[in-house]
Amino acid sequence: MDEICPNRDTVVVLCAISSGRNIVNQKDETKHDNTLTKLSSKPTETLLFYFILSSELPRLSMLLTRVSPVYQTLARWGRRSQRGGGLLLSRAVGCSSSRRHGVSPGEGSAQPAEAGSAHAMYRDTVLLPRTEFPMKLTGQKLLDRELQIQQECGFAELYSWQRERKATKKFCLHDGPPYANGDPHVGHALNKILKDIRNRFEMLRGCQVHYIPGWDCHGLPIELKALGELGTSGLSPLEIRQKAREFAEGAIARQKAAFQRWGVMADWEQCYYTFDGAYEAAQLKVFQEMHGKGLVYQDYKPIFWSPSSRTALAEAELEYNPEHVSRAIYATFPLAMLPPKISSDEAGLENVSVLVWTTQPWTIPANQAVCYMPNAQYSVVKRADSSQLLLLATERTASLAALLGTELQTVATFTGSQLEGGICKHPTIPDKQVPLLPASHVTMGKGTGLVHTAPAHGMDDYSVASQFKLPVECMVDEDGRFTELAGPKLQNLLVMTEGTDAVISMLNESGALVLEEQCVHSYLYDWRTKQPVVIMPSKQWFINTASLKDKAKEALQKVRVLPESARGSLLTMLDRRTYWCISRQRSWGVPIPVFYHKESGEPLINKYTIAHIAKLFKENGSDCWWELPIEALLPPEVLKKSKAGPVSDYVRGEDVLDIWFDSGASWAAVLEESDPRADAYVEGKDQLGGWFQSSLLTSVAVRNKAPYGALVVHGFAVGEKGEKMSKSLGNVVDPDEIINGKEDGSVPAYGADVLRWWVAESNVFSEVQIGPSALNSALDSISKLRNSLRFLLSNLQGFDQRTQAVDPQQMYYIDQYMLHLLREYSMKITDAYSEFDAGRVIRILQAFISRDLSSFYFSVIKDRLYCSPEDSLGRRSCQTALEEILDGVTRSVAPILPHLAEEVYLHAPGHDSMCVDGFVAKQSKILAIRLLLSKSSFAAEAETLFRSGWIKSSSVWRRPGLEEAVEGACAIRDSFLSLIPGKHASKYDLTIAIEPGLLFELMEVRITFEQHFPGLPALTMWVRNELKFILIQSVKKKFQYSFSFCVSKKKRHYLSFLSSFMIKNQSRNCTFVKDKLIAMMDG
Repeated sequence: MDEICPNRDTVVVLCAISSGRNIVNQKDETKHDNTLTKLSSKPTETLLFYFILSSELPRLSMLLTRVSPVYQTLARWGRRSQRGGGLLLSRAVGCSSSRRHGVSPGEGSAQPAEAGSAHAMYRDTVLLPRTEFPMKLTGQKLLDRELQIQQECGFAELYSWQRERKATKKFCLHDGPPYANGDPHVGHALNKILKDIRNRFEMLRGCQVHYIPGWDCHGLPIELKALGELGTSGLSPLEIRQKAREFAEGAIARQKAAFQRWGVMADWEQCYYTFDGAYEAAQLKVFQEMHGKGLVYQDYKPIFWSPSSRTALAEAELEYNPEHVSRAIYATFPLAMLPPKISSDEAGLENVSVLVWTTQPWTIPANQAVCYMPNAQYSVVKRADSSQLLLLATERTASLAALLGTELQTVATFTGSQLEGGICKHPTIPDKQVPLLPASHVTMGKGTGLVHTAPAHGMDDYSVASQFKLPVECMVDEDGRFTELAGPKLQNLLVMTEGTDAVISMLNESGALVLEEQCVHSYLYDWRTKQPVVIMPSKQWFINTASLKDKAKEALQKVRVLPESARGSLLTMLDRRTYWCISRQRSWGVPIPVFYHKESGEPLINKYTIAHIAKLFKENGSDCWWELPIEALLPPEVLKKSKAGPVSDYVRGEDVLDIWFDSGASWAAVLEESDPRADAYVEGKDQLGGWFQSSLLTSVAVRNKAPYGALVVHGFAVGEKGEKMSKSLGNVVDPDEIINGKEDGSVPAYGADVLRWWVAESNVFSEVQIGPSALNSALDSISKLRNSLRFLLSNLQGFDQRTQAVDPQQMYYIDQYMLHLLREYSMKITDAYSEFDAGRVIRILQAFISRDLSSFYFSVIKDRLYCSPEDSLGRRSCQTALEEILDGVTRSVAPILPHLAEEVYLHAPGHDSMCVDGFVAKQSKILAIRLLLSKSSFAAEAETLFRSGWIKSSSVWRRPGLEEAVEGACAIRDSFLSLIPGKHASKYDLTIAIEPGLLFELMEVRITFEQHFPGLPALTMWVRNELKFILIQSVKKKFQYSFSFCVSKKKRHYLSFLSSFMIKNQSRNCTFVKDKLIAMMDG
């Protein structure tokens, strides 16, 4: 021992003393007594720690009691630990006046108690943690607990409370209405919980939150389900509408109950529904203003038509099926007249045929032209296996030769502009001729570089027809069948199936069919019926979006988009949308307020007719469009202002508005009239072409600005392997089963907080995976968090923040350091919430809990908490920090885990008396008790945590110099721990004692430290009283291990490092990273 401790300037480390290396195993027990006597006389600047194997405890206890009464209590603890596998004795030698829990060193000389009373005796020697906060809640207890918390903590009243309080700041998150069709699913959970996390965060920060949930109640899916129950024959619009309303109301009730169970804070008594009369009236007001600006018009033009739904569709109601199979064909249009620029120069081209390619052969009968690219090069080629001459783009000849399996000999080559004026014969209609026309939409990626053009069945085709005054003839009816205009061979055939077969047969018979192939490609489908749509002309109502594009793009420049990559997708969709078809041929929707003249068919619609209908809708609902006589809908005063004829000359329209116009006008119906602009819209990426866009267009049209300040675009919920959820795949996850479990026990009851953690933890800006692994991971993370919160609560038992808190300047430096870290933590958390990045919140939280608290702070404060005198400065300083940490962590996680946060709040100092048998007392008791409580961080006047504000970090806590000093000590601690072999360093024990001042010379932080904490006395006191708590480690496991580390300070610094250990009789050399230390030594 004298060899290891040569003088008072020595830093001594004794760790895991084993046979041959420790004082107990030495043969001369007299030497033990002398050594311990010397140690006990050392000044307080020397700190001594022992880690003794359990096999040595009896002899050590006997020796300690001989040396000094100071050790008698320690010896008693040593006997108590004989069955525990090990003992850590730590004491600042010379502090003979210290007391632990009221027991003086002299009182520790009592003889050991009998075994029967030993437990009570030992229990009284330490301040053990105590709390009623349960370590774990599962099954029905968990579910009951969450429901109890929702009821007693006023979840239902929280929204109205915060709306009524005075607040200088406001935050508006406008709820995109989910469709009132079916049961709630995980997509709903992802969206609603993500919104709720932000709303609760803003409310905690003191903002007055505006969040009114709503539902999209009209539309085809609901109408089809109503028809399925009623039958489809002979039903009036009112009968269909009544059944559709009942169906929507049932779905709303189920979804609303689920959203409330998930803990979503909202105005559940004042929700908005697109079938409400007041909402419909506000919608018609937007329609009226847009019509008054000339943005709403009626026209006959191609639209997306769903034969399966028998209605027009907007682009937002379409989806691409990438596995659609078409019968693609190459067909010829014989030249009836060569282009003028070619006929005079080229000979032998009289029998040339123009070759086209299409994936929709059924549109050939409606052909009105063949288009070419003016600046491309075209060739006339001759097939080696026939005398046929074909005209196509030069760069497409090689591909065609490969498909035909024959050589193609080039006969002539010329530019596309030379094709001007050419005339072709129609391949299926005798005596009909069509022109060759230039067009910008022709491409060379596929086909022949010559495009079959049917203006009735293509948007680009229609543009060409408008430019060159071509006829737009539609040969397809609303059921997707050929009409009599297509001829007797095609009439009544479904165009997508048997009609296509018939057209190909006709081309083959006429010799126009060159080649047929199967083509798998993306094709537009009705998003509801999952059936293909067709493009066909129809007389519909449109919004001129082309005139709104530039204004919409300008408005978007002032909108923040998260993630930023979504902005490009939104702009691309805007560019692609030249007009918006807003009329639908259904019954369940808001009627378009238009009347038609019986004879001419001319529409009667103006600001007077629209305003009158809007008033009626507000008073009676839109059912009055069918319920009231036309005389009430079109009264004399309106006819007079409209300068129209008698009411008997008109009939009411039968079309309804597109549901995207319904929801797109929600900003006018729901947001505050003074400033109908939300801070944020938060929806899935499918709304880039849906609600985000329809809301933008209507708002820009009426107010010339966007209805939102930010767009947050999240991904879809998918299966655990990233696959789309499908009942056929059996990977559909029901949120109700997540919370309540399955009756057969195959799925446990996770509760609402696990569902909320899953949402928060996920990277919501991409696809979000869910399944058993993700849910179990969330459960495990919450359990770890719960255990840390329980540790905080248990060590604050009886602590009164009002009278026992220590002033920050008087707190131990390690505790000040933790408050410094807590302040940085709160700032990072706040930034992450502000960015809608709940995933980053989770990562910051977990790092703080596991690294800064569990692995470090909790491990170094236990000696103070359990063994220091109850009212000592060290213990109260620690508890002051713990109370602030508990407050900060609980508040930081509250937006994500409101049930857990409220549970912790009710068990916290000042509130723990309100918990009866682990559950919250009745509301009357809570209120009565709270009247007796004064204001503190957890004992606030508010009834719940959510009424008491955000994290209360203070600028006083900012101590960067202290951070550097403490982390310097931690670096030494980590370096010693790095010596431990294996991956689980926590299973080993390391104890360090150090001389004042030497640590900071070695770690090069003394100057920095003294700048923030002037004077060596303060430095010495910190080392003497607090450093041991940083460096000490608790006993985990018994190992045969010997280690010594000495740094002595004499005339010259020198470092001696001796290390050896034995594990399972195998000797190994142990290295220590000491570069920084050696660099400071002389020589």
